[in-house]
Amino acid sequence: MTGIETAPATAAWTLQCAPQSYVVGHVRAVLPDRILDDARIVVRDGMIEEIGPSTPGVRSDVDGGGLLCVPGLVDVHSDGLEKERLPRPGVELPWAFSLMSFEGKVRAAGVTTVFHGASFSDRATATTGRSVHVAQQMCESIEDWNTRETDARLVDHRVLHRLDVRSAPGFAAMREEFDRLVAAGVVTTTTPAVISHEDHTPGIGQYADRTYYENHIAGVRGISAEDARRVVDGLAAEREANAGIRDETMGWLAEQSRMGLARVFGHDPESAVEIADLAARGGNVAEFPTTVEAAREARDRGMSVVMGGPNVLRGRSHSGNVSAGELADLGLVTALASDYLPSSLLGAAFALAERGMALPAAVGLVTSGPATAVGLADRGALTTGQRADLVLVSLEHGHPVTRAVLRAS
Repeated sequence: MTGIETAPATAAWTLQCAPQSYVVGHVRAVLPDRILDDARIVVRDGMIEEIGPSTPGVRSDVDGGGLLCVPGLVDVHSDGLEKERLPRPGVELPWAFSLMSFEGKVRAAGVTTVFHGASFSDRATATTGRSVHVAQQMCESIEDWNTRETDARLVDHRVLHRLDVRSAPGFAAMREEFDRLVAAGVVTTTTPAVISHEDHTPGIGQYADRTYYENHIAGVRGISAEDARRVVDGLAAEREANAGIRDETMGWLAEQSRMGLARVFGHDPESAVEIADLAARGGNVAEFPTTVEAAREARDRGMSVVMGGPNVLRGRSHSGNVSAGELADLGLVTALASDYLPSSLLGAAFALAERGMALPAAVGLVTSGPATAVGLADRGALTTGQRADLVLVSLEHGHPVTRAVLRAS
């Protein structure tokens, strides 16, 4: 015994997950209102305890090497899992494999929280494989995935329930799933379900100009423009006959919203009137508004406005609607979603910064903005008291690249 006390040995890091407490130094921290160069972030018990300048002579657990540090991205609308499961028509992969495979893509994109779109609709197609049954399978698979035994969860997987308001089977299945979640205590007033209602009837919403839909049908089915027009005529007539189901669905959504059991998204609103109707139902979010009018009305009412990352990168909507960049320039966008391409989130944020938006504001569109849209107050910003979901980013050839993800377990 020498009488000299020594500090206990620090447990070694594993490659599976970050420890509960550590220090990251020498990063450019993208804070909500500014960039703090040569920053030091102290994490304690999985939460951000302190953010400040790096201290000379003090060694950090992680040397960020001057990389940008942003909060873990939150993706409130991803259809990527269904594409991972069905990479081409008729080729179905197992759900567990699809989740594992897609999780790698999501994490590589810097996304630490993702809402997978489960489409409660009877409009099955060969290219998407969407159906009521598939939606139920997806929900069950995500639930099973989240309860599996593991030392580290790479991504927080959640469900965005996409409800076709003119689908009687979709509505029935959605109610059954919702009642099950309420009975199991998964959906409560503190953890409401996230439901996006949509109406893809040709001539309204996303396909207000039905020519875009006709061109889509012609391309997918390999038929003539005239035949595609007849197909769309039939679809429009069929869905018009389901107007009664739409009214019943909207009434049910309003009831769940009033009870605080659902956060309601309105998908593809095209007018101030639609936004007013959404507000009357207790809707919280205008998702992919198709016009400046709808987006402006939503913001005037204090709603979140979500647009697509691919729309920003392409510079236009694939359906001929208002571009996300235009709405962002007008200050009408509060959040971006990947839609179908996880890597589009960081790419879109930096593209908007290139257009002149301050980088902290642009990063907020893929972090704090979407977290607000889905009611997650514990993540999305590099501030004390938030979850320590951290992403280190470099710029390569003008594009952002995720170099490391440190997610709180």
